[in-house]
Amino acid sequence: MDELENHQGNQNLENNSVPQLEQLLPAKKNIREIWENVVRLGLGELSLRIGTVIASIALVLLVVWVMGRFYLGGKINENAPVAAAQIEETPTPMVEMPPFEMPNADIETVALDRYTELHTTLPDKPRYEIVKYTVQTGDTLFDIADRFGLEPSTLLWGNLYILGDNPHNLKPGQELNILPQDGVLHKWSAGEGLNGVSSYYGVAPETIIDWPGNNLSLETIGDFANPNIAPETELFVPGGQREFVTWSAPRITRSDPAVAKLYGPGYCGTITEGANGIGTFVWPTTARYISGYDWSPATAHFGIDIGGNSGNAIYATDNGVVVYSGWNNYGYGNVVVIDHGNGWQTLYAHLLSDLLPLCGASVYQGDMIAYMGSTGNSSGPHLHFEMRNDTYGKVDPKLFVQ
Repeated sequence: MDELENHQGNQNLENNSVPQLEQLLPAKKNIREIWENVVRLGLGELSLRIGTVIASIALVLLVVWVMGRFYLGGKINENAPVAAAQIEETPTPMVEMPPFEMPNADIETVALDRYTELHTTLPDKPRYEIVKYTVQTGDTLFDIADRFGLEPSTLLWGNLYILGDNPHNLKPGQELNILPQDGVLHKWSAGEGLNGVSSYYGVAPETIIDWPGNNLSLETIGDFANPNIAPETELFVPGGQREFVTWSAPRITRSDPAVAKLYGPGYCGTITEGANGIGTFVWPTTARYISGYDWSPATAHFGIDIGGNSGNAIYATDNGVVVYSGWNNYGYGNVVVIDHGNGWQTLYAHLLSDLLPLCGASVYQGDMIAYMGSTGNSSGPHLHFEMRNDTYGKVDPKLFVQ
């Protein structure tokens, strides 16, 4: 009986559901047909995008409405208690500063001082005049030139009649011309032309005329070939240069040794035979340190000064023939010159008069030829040693001796 009633109940439920499904199917069918028509028209993707945008906007509006309704629209109860942690004042921690101690003025080296001057320091004005300087004991050309911001050669070019282009002629008590800047001092001679003088020093005539210290002008100078410049007038040639006057012996060949006659009584006569060098050179004396002047073309010092004691042995650096032996009139004292027969020549100066070899004598490498001395313009015992080659001229001996 119960089974019959259950069967009838299920049948009634099924009968009641059929009309409801039949009502929903047409709606679903209509939606499907509409969507299929939209897809056939090619608007399916566009419709999805539009639908997505509309849904997103609706969702945003819904969130805004919820926030405004339940959160932003609420009222704050000013009488509500606030957590003590939110209103409790926390004191700011204080760090105790170390005590200040006054610095000790006797040992402190750094301080902050306010520096004030009651006058304005102006840069040095250009100098146009030649000033004088008295040489002091211990001065050298390099020291003096550096003190006045000049090249050493400028000191020689400004004092030809005092130093004679020879740095060994520098003596305490001498009064030197200190030129305004690097250049040459020229003493005017009668008959000179301005073009010739300026060309010799490598400048234009206007360079000499326009220098304020020379007190010249184009209006008063007249003809450049015969300018209105009084003889003995000293003119500064800014930027000018010239060759040094070399007072040591020139190249003295065996065939013409008398070429050195003007350099003093040590010149030799005609020499035709003698030993020939081997092309290597030994150190010319017992000491091996440089004293005084080193090789320095800038100061017309075309040799090296080897220090030592008076009487130290001087040796021939290579085989050769003596072509000069004796006094030199230009500051080198007693001099010996050896021609090595292969384009080389060596010079030994400031020697003692003892043991000087005879003119024309053949000497061999390592032979003692003289004693070290301090003759001529010399500040103490030393050997002034020069080497000269027919191809290279005067060279730095340190590059060739062993």
